[in-house]
Amino acid sequence: MKIFIKIIIFLCLTFLNIQNISAGEKIKIGLLVPITGQNSEIGKSIIKSVRLAINKINNPSIEIFPKDTASSPEITLRNAKELYEIGVKIIIGPVFNKNLIYLDELKEIIFLSLTNKIIDNPKNIISAGINAGSQLNTISKFQKLNEIKKTIFLIPKENYKEEIEKAIIQSKIKTSEVYYYDSDPTKLTKQIEKITKYRERKQNLKDEIKRLKNSNEINKDRKITNLEKRDTLGKIKFDSIIISDFDESLKSITTSLLYTDVSPKEIYFITLNQWFDESLLKETSSQPIYFPSINKENYDEFINIYYKTFNEYPNQLSFLSYDLVGLVYYLIIQNNFIVNPKMFLKKNMFKGKVGIFKIKNNKINHILNFYKVEDNNFKKIF
Repeated sequence: MKIFIKIIIFLCLTFLNIQNISAGEKIKIGLLVPITGQNSEIGKSIIKSVRLAINKINNPSIEIFPKDTASSPEITLRNAKELYEIGVKIIIGPVFNKNLIYLDELKEIIFLSLTNKIIDNPKNIISAGINAGSQLNTISKFQKLNEIKKTIFLIPKENYKEEIEKAIIQSKIKTSEVYYYDSDPTKLTKQIEKITKYRERKQNLKDEIKRLKNSNEINKDRKITNLEKRDTLGKIKFDSIIISDFDESLKSITTSLLYTDVSPKEIYFITLNQWFDESLLKETSSQPIYFPSINKENYDEFINIYYKTFNEYPNQLSFLSYDLVGLVYYLIIQNNFIVNPKMFLKKNMFKGKVGIFKIKNNKINHILNFYKVEDNNFKKIF
């Protein structure tokens, strides 16, 4: 049976002024984000990006109703109920996973949460973040293209553990070993030494130098001189390493790997979505380093438009929320303005600014690009 996958370029098609809406018809979209509290800057940036999307669509029938989550599950539920009372049935948000816990009380509302966590979410939540499964599927493609045979996986004990474990199983990514590490720098280096068998390889070097000194081999002095320039001797028993960490914790891992004489010139250093963190460009000793991510050209274009409009830079979640407005608008029109969960279950594939994605099992799975950090640049691999 021929399977037809319809790719809907909704940010091209729906960001047009579609005039087939009756004069009295309103599209009400709720927005649950942190407007007050320590994460208020994230929420305000999301609101601005949603306004950008609405202006791009240019249809007065759309109404956006922002409400505060205030980093509180109770306040989130209360404000979600208020949105429902005024006729809102689709809400973009919340941002953080902890604010989802009571939302299953509102079964009539569909929440497009910006979290990338998918475990134990209420059934009326669609996780719209860049989840671990999408990232590992992209890494798996890179493995196949480069015939990578032995990959070890490093996962921090404190964060992401369950999400990544589930994603490893579901994505069927090839891993030879999975290790859990402590982010405490005082413990980390010793753990990496053990994983890379650093002391064993260091002892191999000492033993070989000693053997040569006691031998009658030809050119032994030259061989000894060359060995003395090295730190270890012996092959690394993996050809790539996936590090599921970010920011300073990621840098601590790569520093420990370099200390144990594991080089990115010989072993593929792969990590998760880094959102084009420019601080990685400065870490030349850890390059090349590879990661899956969204479409960079579209992301850069969005950042430029956002900056020209608001004279400030957006956060990453703003980009996702911009895309979600187009998705919601398109699906409501296609569903004759009837909002129900089934419109998110059709087997369609969508193409937005983030890239290509599809909705399945209450989560958005993204088909990501793959990048390499090298020579002060983010280079697209595919």
